[in-house]
Amino acid sequence: MLRRFPDLWLFLSVAFGLSWLVALPLWFADARLGAPLFFPVALVMMFTPALGVLAVRARDRRLGRPGTTWREWAGHTGLRLGERRGRTLALVVLAWFGIPALVAVAIVLSAALGLVSVDLRGLSFFRQGLAASGTGPSPTDPAILAWTQVALMVLIAPLVNSVAAFGEEWGWRGWLLPRLAPLGTWRALLASGVIWGAWHFPLTLRGYNYPELGAWAAPMFVVFCVAFGALLGWLRLYSGSVWPAVVGHGSMNASAGLIMVVGDAADPPVLALAGITSLVGSALLAVVSALLFARRPVGAPVPVVPVRQEVA
Repeated sequence: MLRRFPDLWLFLSVAFGLSWLVALPLWFADARLGAPLFFPVALVMMFTPALGVLAVRARDRRLGRPGTTWREWAGHTGLRLGERRGRTLALVVLAWFGIPALVAVAIVLSAALGLVSVDLRGLSFFRQGLAASGTGPSPTDPAILAWTQVALMVLIAPLVNSVAAFGEEWGWRGWLLPRLAPLGTWRALLASGVIWGAWHFPLTLRGYNYPELGAWAAPMFVVFCVAFGALLGWLRLYSGSVWPAVVGHGSMNASAGLIMVVGDAADPPVLALAGITSLVGSALLAVVSALLFARRPVGAPVPVVPVRQEVA
């Protein structure tokens, strides 16, 4: 298949190849989860899909293909605000505040199913984390610190995290999802979600996101990526712009850790079982995505390149 789609092969080679290259220090150093090296590696990795998009554009320009001016590429890959700017801006706000709401709902569902214990009054798990950090006693009440952190998760962090999230979203939802348009909307969403999940393997094979699972964290996170990718895909297709998906991704990265704030130290959260990245959370995201596609249908993704150029 990739021989018939050289641009897809190039995009995936750059995105995946660079992600593994960036993550090699983790493997050579046998770095454990939480090691200082993890954050900068994960941050740099997030820009590799955008580099894949730029590699495809450079190739197309070198071959003299039509539709490769910056203005045309901005439209094809969702960098504009779409035909209805008001709708796009409304979806940006919805993604900003709606994702933390889904994170909270996932915690409530997990607690209702007996999969996690929450301690909203004592915030014992958060307090335990502060004590284990070795920073010494804080002059500020831990409860104030916790709820300040929650406020930042919702109000400020989504915007900050969207900078790095753009590096992924321009690749996955901006370029890749429309490029898979010939598969049909649902197959394109499934394929792009699986690819997105597999791209995380340099981290998830080391237990990233689900430390209790070890290497099994990798397939577990693919499930989450398919479910969340469908929601981000709806934001991209319904708006005609990548920006709602960028903000939604940034908001998820900002608020997914809420369960670690409200957890109970006597029964610590197991992320594979409870919270937004668990199977419960993935099921919630899948249901919400299905409802959005049913209530607010979208057209098939517009191919990034004309159909006549697909077999090159």
